[in-house]
Amino acid sequence: MAKAKKLPSGRWRTQIYDYTDSSGKRRYKSFTAKTKRESEFLAMQYATGRARDTDELDITLSTALDLYIQSKEGVLSPSTIRAYKSVSRNHFSQVRDLKLSEITNAKLQVWISELANTVSPKSVKNIFGLLSATLDMFNPDFHLKTTLPAKKKPDLYVPSDHDIKILLKHVAGTELEIAVLLAAFGPMRRGEICALESSDISGNIITVSKSMVMDENRQWHIKQPKTYSSYRAIYYPDFVIQKMKHINGRIIKGTPENITNRFRRAIISAGLPHFRFHDLRHYAASIMHAINVPDQYIMERGGWASDNVMKSVYRNVISSESLKQQAKIIEHFEQISHEISHEI
Repeated sequence: MAKAKKLPSGRWRTQIYDYTDSSGKRRYKSFTAKTKRESEFLAMQYATGRARDTDELDITLSTALDLYIQSKEGVLSPSTIRAYKSVSRNHFSQVRDLKLSEITNAKLQVWISELANTVSPKSVKNIFGLLSATLDMFNPDFHLKTTLPAKKKPDLYVPSDHDIKILLKHVAGTELEIAVLLAAFGPMRRGEICALESSDISGNIITVSKSMVMDENRQWHIKQPKTYSSYRAIYYPDFVIQKMKHINGRIIKGTPENITNRFRRAIISAGLPHFRFHDLRHYAASIMHAINVPDQYIMERGGWASDNVMKSVYRNVISSESLKQQAKIIEHFEQISHEISHEI
């Protein structure tokens, strides 16, 4: 939901999109209250229920999508809201002007089939997910019965130990080297790395509790992780910690976008096969699996959501069993560091 702003009078006002007039101008409705929470609550209540003031099925799918996204702005991450708005803007042209009462499964199936010719099955699934959630909010009696394209096996390249050695030699002494170490030997995500501060490091343990994300206006913000499983503590080898020992404040001064661009150039310059920065996480997971680390600890270390791993915020405790498994991981990465130092 849109966030309330404090007025000079001391009261709080929240504005949300209401409709687009005949001239194409977007019109907004305001909700003013004594407190921020009350103002935002009134706005959300209106957004989710406004269609029912007259005929709930008389609004267009475009309006329903706008209202659904607005109702989620207070609880979803800026990057998710940005993605929703992009999907709504770019992929609903064929059905966006349909009133909810005019939507049929046949019309949706034609739309989905045409989408499948232009975007990947995964993208179709994401687009369909937004549609499904919107219809569930504004027309819960409508039963979606459509067929989505079959999943395709992703063509991913998982870097090897050899690739990582070459890459680390190539970026040695740069800020990108630290980012690569944190991702490949962690594994940490780009946003987590860019949000990392020296205060998050205690001994060999890095506490992950925030991430840098882009909002709909392409502005970067430090936010809490999307899921509880992303909160975690990662035990790193000494040689990784030493790279950051004399840095105060933010460890990486750039943004996730900066990391992606620098990494792409480094891969080309080093003559390595194409792979993404995110694939360093896949490398870490594959290595941990190869050295027989149980899936539970792989999930825990990487922050991947699962029924078998932590469901709440990290409690500053690492169990003895977890430490044993972490030792296996560190031993492998220490060996790589040893080999690199002897090859330089």
